[in-house]
Amino acid sequence: MSAIKFWWVVVAFLSGFALAMMAEELIVNWRNDRLEFSLSHVHFLSGGKPLEMLHNAAPVPFDFQMTVYSGSRNHVLRQITDQFVVSYALWEEDFKVVKMQSPRREREHLSAQEAEKWCVDQMAMDLPRLAPETPLWARFEIRAEDGKEGPLFGGSIGDSGLSLTSLIEVFSRPARAAQSHWGPYEAGPFTLEDLKRSPRRGS
Repeated sequence: MSAIKFWWVVVAFLSGFALAMMAEELIVNWRNDRLEFSLSHVHFLSGGKPLEMLHNAAPVPFDFQMTVYSGSRNHVLRQITDQFVVSYALWEEDFKVVKMQSPRREREHLSAQEAEKWCVDQMAMDLPRLAPETPLWARFEIRAEDGKEGPLFGGSIGDSGLSLTSLIEVFSRPARAAQSHWGPYEAGPFTLEDLKRSPRRGS
């Protein structure tokens, strides 16, 4: 009987550890009156079909959506959707990223981890005025347009990428079975009061 109890303790500990690791994938911080986000243990440029395409000199669009809820999980406080087109320079062995939605920005000569961090940094958001004790939740999802139904296979990406309306429609339906995607990752509940008291993490 004692052996059975011991294994139950081990299983419970491992389950709790796994849940803690999942909870830490999306990290939220408050800086300069903005919500900032970072991803832990998540690397969308580390392998799979997107990296294969990049190494074959094909640019790959990645669609990002960050949603913050307030009061309850049903009330959307703020949502940002954007597209980042990533390309890889074979000779220099580094990445270039173009943020497609306004304000359009780009960075080049980045390592994979620098490119990933730069994309996530662009999803920081201002919040409307709200009580510091209001419960908040955050949800983050990434999808790569690396399948035959994506814009790479139906025509050129275009100078402006997908329209904001098209990007929102992308996230209104589940990811395709063969489509590379990450998340959704979630954080919360937390409050601005909590974030202002706690040290910055995930930097």
